[in-house]
Amino acid sequence: MKPARSTPRRLALLAILALPLTGLAAEGLPRPAGLEPEIGFWRQIFADVSTSQFLVHDNRYLDIVYEKVDIPAGASDASRQRAMEAAKARYTAILSRLATGDRQGLDADERRVLALWQHRSDKATLRSAAERVRVQQGLSDRFLEGLVRSGRWRDHILASLERANVPAALVALPHVESSYNPAARSFVGAAGLWQFTAGTGRQYLRIDSVVDERRDPFRSSEAAARYLRANYNSLNSWPLAITAYNHGAGGMRRAAREMGTDNIETIIRNYSGRAFGFASRNFYVSFLAAEEVDRNAERHFGPVRLDDPDPGWVIEMPAYVGASSLAAALQVPTETLQAANPALLPPVWAGKKYVPRGLNVRLPGHVNPKDARVRLAAIPAADRKSAQVADPVTGTHKVRRGETLSGIAARYGTSSARLARLNGLNKANFIREGQVLKLGDVAAAQARSSAGAKSGKTAAQTGTYVVRRGDNLAGIAKRTGVPQSRLMALNSIDNPHRIFPGQRLRLSAPASGG
Repeated sequence: MKPARSTPRRLALLAILALPLTGLAAEGLPRPAGLEPEIGFWRQIFADVSTSQFLVHDNRYLDIVYEKVDIPAGASDASRQRAMEAAKARYTAILSRLATGDRQGLDADERRVLALWQHRSDKATLRSAAERVRVQQGLSDRFLEGLVRSGRWRDHILASLERANVPAALVALPHVESSYNPAARSFVGAAGLWQFTAGTGRQYLRIDSVVDERRDPFRSSEAAARYLRANYNSLNSWPLAITAYNHGAGGMRRAAREMGTDNIETIIRNYSGRAFGFASRNFYVSFLAAEEVDRNAERHFGPVRLDDPDPGWVIEMPAYVGASSLAAALQVPTETLQAANPALLPPVWAGKKYVPRGLNVRLPGHVNPKDARVRLAAIPAADRKSAQVADPVTGTHKVRRGETLSGIAARYGTSSARLARLNGLNKANFIREGQVLKLGDVAAAQARSSAGAKSGKTAAQTGTYVVRRGDNLAGIAKRTGVPQSRLMALNSIDNPHRIFPGQRLRLSAPASGG
């Protein structure tokens, strides 16, 4: 990776990164002394142990580290996994033997392990420890790469946090979530710099078959700031709000209620909720460690030069336009446009969907804003579409993460009760990701509805607007002439991004008595 050039602003930022840790207290982020062993463990993972190494450790007492193991260069994922499993099995066996109480003829490794538990080496403790052996791969090289990348979005993230009244220290959270990699995707489907799941993401971002704003570092950062503020408003504690980013606000309310306190150390040490596993228990301490490494980067990595901020800017799409037509009009290579707009999904770049009307498209910094607006306005009428390409109606619907039966029903112009009967569902809200639902004659109804929409009857004539896939509230406001704030008030919408295909929006207040 080519380092960015150094500038006065960059040098000032690096000076900020090197400030001592005492600023945490000023921002109201407690750092309990009792959690220092856990913070120190994650500091090693982020700053000292690379991805070609792993630590074998106790999963409850992180100050108990049995060994740091080097992974051979060029090792495959399978051989890496085998090495981790072998190391875990080895220390499980050592602890199991020590748990018998036999201290005769111990080898060097057994004596070393016993010494780690010297103040708590009774048989019960060692037997429990044998069940808690865990391995953790290092992340120091990945952390440094992410730190360099962070320069592209750090200013925007800090501004977003400030607008939401969230401590600036939370700029370090993407180190924990994605190593500052906007293309990161987890095995449970979380995506982007901030690793939003689809369910949570839809509360703050646009996520559909055309756009997934979780992949946009700018939009997702704004959403993460709002989400963190919402967690704090719910929990009135930054340690709980930050842990809720992983465990959910409801889960943290339950933890505080069951423990009778919002003290984060007490909760980490003693709460044993069913879903409060290793990741949730370590989320706050790993964040504190990442924040410390981020702010003291040069102490750990030597001189660090961050990438320059992304100089791009956005322009609103006045119509639905194909990606190739847009690139040609703006005189920007399609590949450049795609790299600047990761939220636009592959069907757009394959020509199967249009770039949506009302979407803010990001353009490279070298493109002159005035010229771009002129070129956009000059796109031929034949290339400017009034609607998105419709999805094919197949008679079935595969449930995606975060979807509800009522939302699916609205999309196809039917009721959740009807879909539940058609699919033999006992509970209308009991659907799962990947489940294929029969639509029956709903598909035909949708087709008839689409045909009716093309017959010329306008939203103004009906007094309502049916949300189509790819719509956003700002675009609907422009098309209908009803201000977005008025649409939100008429339809009890508290989040302009929470609309869905099939939803029927009022354009005016109902008549008195009607």
